[in-house]
Amino acid sequence: MNVLSVSDLAVSRGGVPVLEGVSFSLQAGRALVLRGPNGIGKTTMLRTLAGLQPALKGKISMPPETIAYAAHADGLKSTLTVRENLRFWASVYGSGDVAPVLAAMNLEALADRAAMSLSAGQKRRLGLARLLVTDRPFWVLDEPTVSLDVASVALFVAAVRAHLAAGGAALMATHIDLGIDEAEILDLGPFRARSPQAGGIVGGFDEAFT
Repeated sequence: MNVLSVSDLAVSRGGVPVLEGVSFSLQAGRALVLRGPNGIGKTTMLRTLAGLQPALKGKISMPPETIAYAAHADGLKSTLTVRENLRFWASVYGSGDVAPVLAAMNLEALADRAAMSLSAGQKRRLGLARLLVTDRPFWVLDEPTVSLDVASVALFVAAVRAHLAAGGAALMATHIDLGIDEAEILDLGPFRARSPQAGGIVGGFDEAFT
């Protein structure tokens, strides 16, 4: 069963087209990894699929209320503890006990520490842990391993594999090989938009907008 179907999708950044003609599908139990150089439009496409900005053209088909989106920001309330942050998101999505999530992302020892006191890697683990309390089947992840050490990357990969095994799906933009057998690669290079003014390839954007 397809969780996501994309047909002839075109997206823009700052009003300038960056990708066009993108078509693919993603099935339950599978992952898709977006690849391409900095500035090609990976983040822009993920934001479009997450409903945060409109597409220039094309069709996006997915069941409603299925996406959990994790962007560059960790989405934490700094004055709340680790446990309180997860309980907050669990209440938003109507899910249950956060104890298994604390264990899955090795956050048990940090459960009563305020988020503001965490290291960058610990904040990232907590930000990713939010995915586990959403009960959403489709994860959309933008450079999820930033700030993570090797052990934390392994925890994240284990969480993704468990999600896929349970019938979920994941779409990720990442430059590293996560070693997930259920993942396919989509190179966005062939879909780089051509400049309508000069007939050339759009490029030259800052890497913060990958």
